[in-house]
Amino acid sequence: MDLFPEPGAPLVIPTQGYTPNCWENRSVIFVANLLSMFFGNREEAEILEDEISCVDSYGGRLLPVLGLIFGGGDNVLVLERKPDPALSDYFSGLGLDLPEIEILPRRDFLALGQHLANGTAAGHPLLDRLLVQPAGIIDGFVTDETIDRLATTLGKRTLSSPTGSHRGNNKLLLHRHLESSGLPVFPTIYAGSRREIPGALGRFRAMGYQSAVIKAQVGASGIGLIKLPTDKPVAAIPSSFWYEGPVMVQAWLQAGEHGITSALSPSVQVFVHDDAVYLYDLTEQILDDSIHQGNESPPPYLDDFPGLLRELLRQAGVAASWLHQQGYRGAASVDFLLACHAERPPVVYVCEINARVTGATYPSVLARHFHPRGAWRMRNLELVESLPGETLLEKLGRHSELFSTGRRAGILPVNFNLDPDGRVRKGQFLAIADTIAECRQLMDTARHDLPVEWDYTKDR
Repeated sequence: MDLFPEPGAPLVIPTQGYTPNCWENRSVIFVANLLSMFFGNREEAEILEDEISCVDSYGGRLLPVLGLIFGGGDNVLVLERKPDPALSDYFSGLGLDLPEIEILPRRDFLALGQHLANGTAAGHPLLDRLLVQPAGIIDGFVTDETIDRLATTLGKRTLSSPTGSHRGNNKLLLHRHLESSGLPVFPTIYAGSRREIPGALGRFRAMGYQSAVIKAQVGASGIGLIKLPTDKPVAAIPSSFWYEGPVMVQAWLQAGEHGITSALSPSVQVFVHDDAVYLYDLTEQILDDSIHQGNESPPPYLDDFPGLLRELLRQAGVAASWLHQQGYRGAASVDFLLACHAERPPVVYVCEINARVTGATYPSVLARHFHPRGAWRMRNLELVESLPGETLLEKLGRHSELFSTGRRAGILPVNFNLDPDGRVRKGQFLAIADTIAECRQLMDTARHDLPVEWDYTKDR
């Protein structure tokens, strides 16, 4: 593989099977507010908040991995609510270096952001506590204006530039770069308003596509993306789609059309450093109509397509190098669509870059830490009836499913999403084993055999 995709680009280093040292000598204050991912697009943030429950406890997924990504110690994690204490004790028992926890509910985060913008944040109790922390970096899911102003106020720096974080999450800018680099891209039409959508869909219908997808320039967790049939009246599209400017209308590639026999969804996990980008894991996304429900690694079909791994890493290197050039630093994922054909090799398309800690970062970092050359599978499970965290961990342990140090297989709860009473409503569960088949068996056993009723649900 060409380790230098473009002149002057950072070194691209594949590290399949283990995580790089990440930021081994750096410490961070990480503000884990999930709704900041939309860069001021309040309507998109409200849609996400309305669609999922327990949104204020999703940031807890950073608790077990922050010390693995930032190895300098003295990390601080700012959450919207306290994590489950039994789960925190479990992580400590695994030997993980947990950060200090500060609590800043969403309404207080928004108020702090306004105070920082107005220059009236002096004396805020959280700022006083953060001022004495030795960590030199401020980070968040994205580096927006609030994170940037917080860093300036505390005399610290951000890991990414605000512009780099914003541009790195812009799907239209990435599309143009991929096109100019000669990589395969989806058939695309730009639409500057709702009035242009029917015409774009009609053009795709004439090309033989049954469906198309509308993509806002910036979105996350399925927000800012709508799949529409090309032969029916256009459904309502939120005005938030045009917050950043024109949207992309792209052909939806699916089996049964244009010679495609199947469509697969691999993803390359990335760390963007100062002078290099590391491609450290390859996963298959578990999707439900483009909504992320989990991941597994390695993809079970790699051996079926000679040269596929090399091509995925090559294209991921091109995309990640572009991300580096925008000024972004940190964890990211490059998501693909693999269009398979009966008589010729599959075509690899970059779908998007998620320039942030993603739903695949947590399980990948943990799995590669505890079982570097093994397999893993992560699913989001929702309980029919909420349980105390201590009870849920006890049930997993009693049935010998709970992962522990010294074991090669087991289920590691990454995070508990808590209801208003502090009981576990759902969570992200990671199966680690030698093979994907063993991981799937572990997950099925936990889902069906334990005295707990639960089902798969969306991940964010």
